[in-house]
Amino acid sequence: MKSQQESTAGGRKRRRRGGVGKRQKDSSSYSQQAPLPDPPADGASPLEKRRRKAGEAAAISKGRKPTSLLEKMRARLSGGHFRMLNEKLYTCSGQDAFDYFKKDPELFDVYHAGYQEQMSHWPEQPVNVIIKWLKSHNKSWTVADFGCGNAAVAKNVKNKVFSIDLVSDDPSVIACDMAHTPLEPSSVDVAIFCLSLMGTNFPSYLQEANRVLKPSGWLLIAEVRSRLDPNTGGADPDKFSEAISQLGFSVVSKDEKNKMFVLFYFRKKEKSKVVENIEWPQLKPCLYKRR
Repeated sequence: MKSQQESTAGGRKRRRRGGVGKRQKDSSSYSQQAPLPDPPADGASPLEKRRRKAGEAAAISKGRKPTSLLEKMRARLSGGHFRMLNEKLYTCSGQDAFDYFKKDPELFDVYHAGYQEQMSHWPEQPVNVIIKWLKSHNKSWTVADFGCGNAAVAKNVKNKVFSIDLVSDDPSVIACDMAHTPLEPSSVDVAIFCLSLMGTNFPSYLQEANRVLKPSGWLLIAEVRSRLDPNTGGADPDKFSEAISQLGFSVVSKDEKNKMFVLFYFRKKEKSKVVENIEWPQLKPCLYKRR
């Protein structure tokens, strides 16, 4: 009787072991022959969706042939969207732009994908010139990068950098209106505006830079050449420099050798009185024509 029970139990164990082994084998075979599909896009977080869309837009802007119907639609719309958003940034105040992109942060990714496409055609990019300048100076300086974009400055120098822009999906980037940053007064050594004086109230951005800069601090401004060319409807560069001088800065140098942009180097005076009612020149919007 006992041996019969043991025999029966042994058979059950063998069947259980065999069943498990079969299931494991089937599972292993399935995993080799048919990989599990990726999670559905609908399950992605908002940040993942933004990054995916930005990646697709960037790939399209670099010339990769669209493969899906969605990508083809985005390829047709991305250029128009960029022109619309670019014009919006040049023709509204900083606060209006901040509120606009706060409602739909994905539009900021669309804008930057188009911006990067435009920059890819420039023989030299001003941000690289600024990065090279910073690397040749004091690494202990604190930097404020107004309108940082993809935070290229912070990623390429050893300095402490406050990266500031209208939208942030990176904890290191401060999202705010550039006329009202959370930085402390006299707390930075270098303030940078690399193609970022876009709002109709751009003088308030420069006033904010003056507030946060230490005495003898540096102010670097890179601007599209056409915005500072009176022959094409742009502002007089000398009047632009004079207005900033009245804010409490002295002109150190002006780099005009690049055909696409002008780079100004200013330094904050140790002691100066800001002139009231500064006559700021009008910087014309840098708008792109339809192709």
